Amino acid sequence: MKKSANSDDQQNQLFKADGSPNYVPPEADFNGSDYSPAIDNKRLRGQLLRIFELMKDGKWRTLNEIEAGTGDPAASISAQLRHLRKKRYGSHTLNKQPRGERAHGLYEYSLIVNLPPEFQAA
Repeated sequence: MKKSANSDDQQNQLFKADGSPNYVPPEADFNGSDYSPAIDNKRLRGQLLRIFELMKDGKWRTLNEIEAGTGDPAASISAQLRHLRKKRYGSHTLNKQPRGERAHGLYEYSLIVNLPPEFQAA
């Protein structure tokens, strides 16, 4: 069965040249008592996207490793990882486990991307 031009265009938008999904978390409003959309939205969306791009490979990383990869502060990374679990940001799965001795309090995180149906293999 031959694909239509529109079907090919849609495929090109959904997938990168290497076949990986061209997916980013949905755009949603942030919130909080000190949140000002005009001041904060661009910065917070940028953080969320940088963290998602790094973490979407599913590898385990500590907050410091994520910070080294994105340039974002650890406290912001922690908040954005929590956002990625929320429905409005895609309902992704965030796994957490201790790295090394649990008593040391160092944790690492792994993101499992929840792709929408249009990005899933047929």
